[in-house]
Amino acid sequence: MDKSRIRVQSFLANVPLFARLRADELDRIALGTTRLQVERGELVFQRGEPCVGFHIVVFGQIKLSFTSAQGAEKVVELVGPGQSFGEALMFMSKPYIVTAQAMEDTMLLHVAKPVIFRELQGDPDFACAMLAGVSMRMHSLMCDLESYSLRSGTQRVVGYLLKDCADGGSEELTLPATKAVLASRLNLTPEHFSRIMADLSARHLIAFKGRRITIPDVDRLKTCAG
Repeated sequence: MDKSRIRVQSFLANVPLFARLRADELDRIALGTTRLQVERGELVFQRGEPCVGFHIVVFGQIKLSFTSAQGAEKVVELVGPGQSFGEALMFMSKPYIVTAQAMEDTMLLHVAKPVIFRELQGDPDFACAMLAGVSMRMHSLMCDLESYSLRSGTQRVVGYLLKDCADGGSEELTLPATKAVLASRLNLTPEHFSRIMADLSARHLIAFKGRRITIPDVDRLKTCAG
């Protein structure tokens, strides 16, 4: 087996979806897996194109979005290393409903639909893992809908900043995308997002320079999340 196949298998083995598979099962999936190098700004696929598998991000970042008839972009999700996208549409045999674009130089693994369906038929545990992955994506979308409907703009921004922070103490983080992209992800205008960030900074709840964010007191910032 060539070295490129081994690298693909090694990465697949560290993806939660495939973590419990045996070496021979990983070998079969690797046979149906293609590595894709995508440059910053390049499209992976466009809305309306057929979905014939799903993608996993090895490194880099992918933006999933759609554009309104008036030309306004809505960012649905930002997908980073180890995360996957496209599973639900693959099972539904539906075309893509979003456009995927690389936000930076990115490597993807594309796992073809036939190899996944073949493994599902022979491995109930793998079928459960796939179902869990799709269910988690649905749960995330429902949480987004709840946030857009019931939470203020400030609560959405604070919730996003705190999503990976531990309780207590201070935190430093780097925003994974431009403010305009994050504003769209949170269903805000860029101007509204900037005003919220400036207000949080004026209240000494955060400090920021470019994409670098410092949270002096996590618990104090949490009081703004409601």
